[in-house]
Amino acid sequence: MPEEEIESAPTTADIPRRTDGLELLGRYQGVEYEDPVYLARRGDGQMVQLSFLLFLVIQEIDGVRPTAEIAQRVGRAFGKDVSADNVRHLLEHRLQPLGIVAEPGAPTAAVTSDAPRNDLLLGLMGRRTLVPPPAVRAAARALAWLHRPAVTATVLAAAVAMDLWLFLVHGAMPAVLHSLSSPLPLLTVFALIVGSLVFHEFGHASACHHAGATPGRIGCGLYLIWPSLYTDVTDVYRAGRAGRLRTDLGGVYFNVVYMLALLAAYAVTGHPVLLAAIYLGHFEIFEQLMPTARLDGYYILTDVAGVPDLYGRVGPLLRGLLPRRARGDRPAEPVPALTRRARITVTVWVFTLVPLMLADLGYGLWNLPRITATALRSLDARLHTATAATVGGHPASALVAALGVVLLALPFAGGGWLTVRLLRAVGRRLRPAGDALARSAAQYLVVRAKRERDQT
Repeated sequence: MPEEEIESAPTTADIPRRTDGLELLGRYQGVEYEDPVYLARRGDGQMVQLSFLLFLVIQEIDGVRPTAEIAQRVGRAFGKDVSADNVRHLLEHRLQPLGIVAEPGAPTAAVTSDAPRNDLLLGLMGRRTLVPPPAVRAAARALAWLHRPAVTATVLAAAVAMDLWLFLVHGAMPAVLHSLSSPLPLLTVFALIVGSLVFHEFGHASACHHAGATPGRIGCGLYLIWPSLYTDVTDVYRAGRAGRLRTDLGGVYFNVVYMLALLAAYAVTGHPVLLAAIYLGHFEIFEQLMPTARLDGYYILTDVAGVPDLYGRVGPLLRGLLPRRARGDRPAEPVPALTRRARITVTVWVFTLVPLMLADLGYGLWNLPRITATALRSLDARLHTATAATVGGHPASALVAALGVVLLALPFAGGGWLTVRLLRAVGRRLRPAGDALARSAAQYLVVRAKRERDQT
């Protein structure tokens, strides 16, 4: 590297800057890639995968060093000669398009709106904090002992005994029917289910702490059409595959702990609503373990397969199966840098997921008019019930009816917001084509006007 290249006074445009809030997470442990993968998290929360060279470049960017000095330091760490032009090329063509390096001369270093984002429609929108990170970390430390192997084995054995007694000896349906008999038991069961959902998130946080990582906040947001809770366990990416799997399973494990606590309360009180909550808690676990939507089962599958972004592989894999003529000028995008075992796992998952999603979508659209009409009639009935119960002085019945109104209204509100997001996503995809068409039309009009002027 020429010495004068470093000594010459660099311009502001030659001193790259990271985008605001960028966090380097290090090497992604326990994944099925042929080459090492490194992770960074942008200020908007989007995870970005980087090669070793790109990670070294972004690691050396501090807003002070010029590209020549960055090239020299990266070359020493990489073991090969890296020039300032090499670094500028990587900045312009790789790191800036990823949204982790600000454009030269930009007034701010904020992540731009056109930075790539994965699965916008499957991401959690409108995130709000429910439990701040310090409180989550304190609770995680206090609950981490539940993840010790001896304790886990005891809990699982007790859960097996609980289910054998509940389903084969006592029977669960009488308790469920009792909870539906009057408003107060129904409200109690609903409150217990909400408590189970919250305790589920502390399971993820405590498992993250047990794996040696630091959990973040517990919050809520809108997932597809329903409100959803989440726990920020991004730091567990530093851990190995075993720590991530323990964190993935920590939520449903705490659901089991919660159900055992309800069983102990039932042994003391004998109240059947506790058994009804245990019965319904099983459905919550089954839902979480489905590897389709971005719930616990999806993340369990990603860590078992060693592929961090399964949904990001669907499009390239399907496009790679098309004939080159059908793909147009765009080349095939095979699943890159994966081991053979991981590629087989991803292929099986994709060809299982896509038919299921298409069938579910088709069934929903086919029955949408009937579902909508039924839901609207039920919504109207519950509004009348809530009004009558309020006027008649029956607060429990009024609260149950109001809760029914909210639960019926949420899918409509979420569906409307999902439609808006879908239209925006389609608009962003069509915008480049529209801009190109507008430019072509403008050029045509200019050429035509010039031709008419020449003829005149």
